[in-house]
This record gives sequence, structure tokens and C-alpha cells, in this order.
Amino acid sequence: MPEITIRTARETDEARLRRLAALDSQRLPAGDLLVAELGGEIQAALAPASQRAVANPFKRTAGLVELLRVYATSTRPEPAGVRRRAYASPRLA
Repeated sequence: MPEITIRTARETDEARLRRLAALDSQRLPAGDLLVAELGGEIQAALAPASQRAVANPFKRTAGLVELLRVYATSTRPEPAGVRRRAYASPRLA
């Protein structure tokens, strides 16, 4: 099974991302992008801010897009002023 890599897009990825968007008959989403590589090839990209994605329509990429969405959501910083509730450890009697 090929290795899946999720990372932020780099400037050097621009040509490959534009080809991917053209293959998917879409425009490349604006802003910062996360990419999913499968076996070293970019197969999907997601703009976390808009949740717009492009993906290779000739591969099974729905799972990669969902993985990008989960990753984007899990790595989003907490908004200012929002605190997570701290839970105390239960005490044993």
C-alpha cells in the first residue's frame, strides 16, 4: 500500500496543483492549501479556510479529501478567548 503524506503546499507545488485542478475541471482554491500525496504524487488538495478541494478524478480520492478535512479541523488553532474545559482526574478512595 502506498504511503500517504499530508502537508502544506509549497511554492514548488504550484504547477502540479494547477494540473490537478485542471484535471478536476475546477479552479485551484485560493489561499493556503493542504495536500495529500499518495506514493509521492499529489492526488488531492484542500483550502482549509473555504473547505474547497480539488482531487484526481481518475483515482479513488474521496477518502484523501476527507482525511484532509479531518486534519485541517484537528490542527485549527482555538479562537482567542476560547478555553477548553479542564477535567480533574478522579481520586481513588
